[in-house]
Amino acid sequence: MLQWLRWRRNRHTKLWALAVAGCIAASTLSPAATAQAAPSDSETDYRKLQELYDHISVLTGLTWQSVAAIDRYERTLSRTHPKTRPLGEHSLSGIYVSPERWAGYLNPDSADTNPDSIRVFGGIGLDGTGDNRAERENDVDRLYTVAHHIRTYGSAGDDFAIGLWEYYQNTRAVQRILQFNKIYSTFGKLDLSRHVFPLPHNSIYAYRSTWGNSRGWGGVRIHEGTDIFARYGVPVRSTSFGIVEVKGWNPFGGWRVGIRDLDNLYHYYAHLNGFEKNLKIGEVVTPGQIIGWVGNSGYGRPGTQGKFPPHLHYGVYRDRGLVEWAFDPYPMLRRWERAEQRSLRVHKD
Repeated sequence: MLQWLRWRRNRHTKLWALAVAGCIAASTLSPAATAQAAPSDSETDYRKLQELYDHISVLTGLTWQSVAAIDRYERTLSRTHPKTRPLGEHSLSGIYVSPERWAGYLNPDSADTNPDSIRVFGGIGLDGTGDNRAERENDVDRLYTVAHHIRTYGSAGDDFAIGLWEYYQNTRAVQRILQFNKIYSTFGKLDLSRHVFPLPHNSIYAYRSTWGNSRGWGGVRIHEGTDIFARYGVPVRSTSFGIVEVKGWNPFGGWRVGIRDLDNLYHYYAHLNGFEKNLKIGEVVTPGQIIGWVGNSGYGRPGTQGKFPPHLHYGVYRDRGLVEWAFDPYPMLRRWERAEQRSLRVHKD
């Protein structure tokens, strides 16, 4: 019986691997297709990624949303650190495992693909395709390896969190993957890339690039964001799909909300005059969902208001694995604003 189950597993994985290989090969027939082969947010990649996640889900017992969350977190790190976490030109998965960790730190052959010798030398590399080779360059083998090691402690709740901790040894990684898992589980799909401008298109507002300007309260510091001036009480919207990570008072930002998206970006909405009453930490939000209203709170104790004209301070911070860094959100705001205006014109016509 055990031999029959192993035969079924190997047959399934080999047939699936051939099918995926055919899809990838077909996408490299033309220069245009080749340009889309690297990890991106194209529609074709979503379809291929869903097939990959479903396959790894079958092999490990993890939900596809959990597998997607692991891969998404790894992808954000690989994009942030392309030199230290290089992926192949045609990699579908964002998973990165160093050669030494894959083959074993004492393995004389850092490119070893033999599952048995890799295991002897303490490497983590596994065969996910059923071809008796553990290839670090193979998307299936790479994602299966990481998912399998995380799955060792269980597939749900605290067991999944423990597995994440044992693999990453980083509480930030555990938090991010659990957040991504919740977002994917809420919407049941991968394509969650839509964005909107934080204020409604029909409101009156003004903004310009103010990144790096000096601040006059709270010591020597620079402006890490974009100020969008508008009338008091104008609705403030989530710009992305994401999860509410922070909500409350900050001496600098006043009443503020922090939302984490699937690109591992932290969106910071500050100086609000209040929150949408049902908004809670841990809630999943959608682009355009109202989270609060424009105000002029901050620069003091809880409840301090009126020290500056009403406006929304919008900041974005990128998680680099251990620390977060702010970057200028102005180009993104302009892009989202124009895209939304174009979309509205199309629907109006």
